[in-house]
Amino acid sequence: MKKKLLGICLVLWCYTGISQKIDNDDNVTKPLKVNQVDNADIIIKSLDDQTAKFSKVAREIWENPELGYLEYTSTKLLADELRAAGFNVETGVADMPTSFVATYGKGGPVIGFLAEFDALPGLSQDAVPYRSVLVEGGNGHGCGHNLFGTAVIASGIALKEWIDANDVKATIRIFGTPAEEGGAGKVYMVRAGLFEDVDAVINWHPADRNVANATTCNAVMHGYFKFSGQSSHAAGSPQRGRSALDGVEAMNHMVNMMREHVDQGSRIHYVITNGGLAANVVPDYAVVEYMVRHPDVTEVKQMWERVVKAAQGAAMGTGTEMEIELVSGMYGLLPNETLAKTMHKNLTVVGGVEYDAKELEFAQKIQESFNSAKVPPLSNAKEIQPYRMSHFPASTDVGDVSYVVPTVGLGTATWIPGTAAHTWQAVAADGMSIGFKGMMNASKTMALTGKDLILNPSLIEEAQKEFEKRLGSLVYEPLVGDMKPPLEYRKDQNKVK
Repeated sequence: MKKKLLGICLVLWCYTGISQKIDNDDNVTKPLKVNQVDNADIIIKSLDDQTAKFSKVAREIWENPELGYLEYTSTKLLADELRAAGFNVETGVADMPTSFVATYGKGGPVIGFLAEFDALPGLSQDAVPYRSVLVEGGNGHGCGHNLFGTAVIASGIALKEWIDANDVKATIRIFGTPAEEGGAGKVYMVRAGLFEDVDAVINWHPADRNVANATTCNAVMHGYFKFSGQSSHAAGSPQRGRSALDGVEAMNHMVNMMREHVDQGSRIHYVITNGGLAANVVPDYAVVEYMVRHPDVTEVKQMWERVVKAAQGAAMGTGTEMEIELVSGMYGLLPNETLAKTMHKNLTVVGGVEYDAKELEFAQKIQESFNSAKVPPLSNAKEIQPYRMSHFPASTDVGDVSYVVPTVGLGTATWIPGTAAHTWQAVAADGMSIGFKGMMNASKTMALTGKDLILNPSLIEEAQKEFEKRLGSLVYEPLVGDMKPPLEYRKDQNKVK
């Protein structure tokens, strides 16, 4: 009996030794063990090790702030990084020279990422905690898109490395989307069918806190109403004139009366961009820019029609002519709780932003510049906000993407708590270490979320079912119709170094 037991032990010992040798041999050729495929720490460490590299990329984009559809330097920088990492990059998609689609992998689920990189006019600012203009009237990254695009390519590259190390079947697709700030670049990419085979889309946005909610926002219609009249001497022969500015003002008056008779969730704002050149000349040309918003895209369409009728009536009543230049139309965000809860879980794993002594001093000085009686504590940068459904009252062209594929996003504390977007305070943080720390946290969270979707097809299936339920009977149709991308809508505002 003892001999028999000894023989069994010898067999088991030999089998174990062979098994260990196979594992050891596998480790020689594979950077990661198969049982490490779901290890978040590996992806996090990979991105930690590349923080300096991607911070440099973000800073370079920050130093070269480019407006919508003019982001040639920024696009090339991001596309070159992806090419160097092994992605196949196609540029100039959907008739937009500064767009790109970068793809890696084959088979498996297709996980999309959205990268933005456009700046804003008139927000030039140094990376210091006080107002310091670098270029008078120049551009600045007041919405943190220098961080946005960089974090996305960092996520994609980290996920690509994880796919390679673990022989995972999956496809990563990074969409370089120009002109988010009013130009609606993503709308034209959706219209071109570029998201048709994508299973889920991941994105993020700089913020003053760490949050991953299922979020809605306002749909929007945006355009210029251009009135043409007849000039004349305002004192000598006013009867011969037909004032284009009268047309604009009559339109504005009617729209302002309309405010009482629209849903309370509506937003209507305008600015006269051209009101004439001299008080003693009857203006023969005047322009007013309008934006109309509401959470319900159907409501936005109806309000826009009413604004158009007001413009037509104003032209008729003032003896002028009117034409409309539509700039953009965007859907609100269609939330997806399945994806949002997964992203919130990963944000909790990654954590928030911790300031060192120098960053703390910077943050305190920034908060001193706020014109606000209530300033949130700096500890908000470190905390993760509780998960909830939320509504963002502004608009984004991510909304159109969310109506054709399940989409999720998050925000991380790249700005000092209490900072408003589109401010010099935001630009300052976007160009230094506080912004870069928040950027890398976003990158880690997105990469981990991508990993979870790849490893758990049931999450994608559940997200798709929720997407279809929320979409209901609505059939997506781009609000811009068949118009071409407005490639020159920022050209006159462009001021660069």
